Amino acid sequence: MTPPKSIKRSAIPPASAAGRRLPDRRQGVTLADVARLAEVSEITVSRILRNHGPAAPATRDRVLAAVRKVGYVPNRLAGGLASSGSKLVGVIVPSLTNIVFPEVLGGIRAALDGSGFQAVIGVSDYDLAVEEQLVASLLAWRPEAMIITGFQHTAAARAMLDGSGVRIAEIMEIDSTPIDLAVGHSHWQAGFDTGQYLLGRGYRRFGYVGHDWVADHRARLRYDGLVAALADAGLTLLGSSRCPGASSTAAGRDQLANLLESHSTLDVVVFSNDDMATGGVFHCLAAGIVPRSDLALFGFNGLDIGQALPTPLSTMRSNRFETGRTAVEHLLRQRERPAAPAIIDTGYQILPGATA
Repeated sequence: MTPPKSIKRSAIPPASAAGRRLPDRRQGVTLADVARLAEVSEITVSRILRNHGPAAPATRDRVLAAVRKVGYVPNRLAGGLASSGSKLVGVIVPSLTNIVFPEVLGGIRAALDGSGFQAVIGVSDYDLAVEEQLVASLLAWRPEAMIITGFQHTAAARAMLDGSGVRIAEIMEIDSTPIDLAVGHSHWQAGFDTGQYLLGRGYRRFGYVGHDWVADHRARLRYDGLVAALADAGLTLLGSSRCPGASSTAAGRDQLANLLESHSTLDVVVFSNDDMATGGVFHCLAAGIVPRSDLALFGFNGLDIGQALPTPLSTMRSNRFETGRTAVEHLLRQRERPAAPAIIDTGYQILPGATA
């Protein structure tokens, strides 16, 4: 089966809005752009955004709708500091408790070291509404660039990022077309390669253990890739078990127990990530199941805890530090946003381990 197309460079189609000219995204959205779209004066737009003075409800609604459409963000550096810039790089990650993201931040910090720029970090807790608020707050300080996790954003957040004119790096995945720059790897391809690797090891009776796909759509992409690899071999997943919440070691342990109650003949189980797979190893230890000999287990992320187990976890490691570092290096190397988006694949490696 053919994987989704990854676009190295592609043209951005011109935008239009019922005859009204929309701003050049490389230049940034201005107050004049909002005024032009709302068909009012710049003074009226400024007054409404500052909530200063009266305005007709219809005019206010029209201005706020224009603000949302073009992604305008008021400039908190207006005045003397605006010309010198903020020397900030905005960074938004979904979590600091998931070890994956501190590693990314380590790469960002390493690339910023000595550059004169500082990272300002926001944590969305996997909530797109919170991410939207963080985007507005960070862009208001006119950062040199923004680094944000993934491609999933609210329409308002996307409009602000697109219209800001600053360099934007969407990191950790490359399975869609970015606003500006994408740095990471294909999760669909990672799932597909996982399936091919395990098929090459002789496994045929596959099961899957996972967590919530709404908050973590990258896990869903890996699942889809795995299913595609099995389909190419004329196989299907024999069973799966997913918890409704976030991934955790306890959830992996419990979901594997649930899966094996109804599918005891599986010879391999693929987990959504290493947290879940480590829990699967703990279930095997408690149930007297010997990993690989009785049941193969395979994770994703390549976390240290999985490699420190008495039986090291078989998994796939993503290059998280390199992803963060590469994003910063490319954003600061070319300060002006290019006319076409680009994708940088930082890849992954299979860690054979001893559980599959």
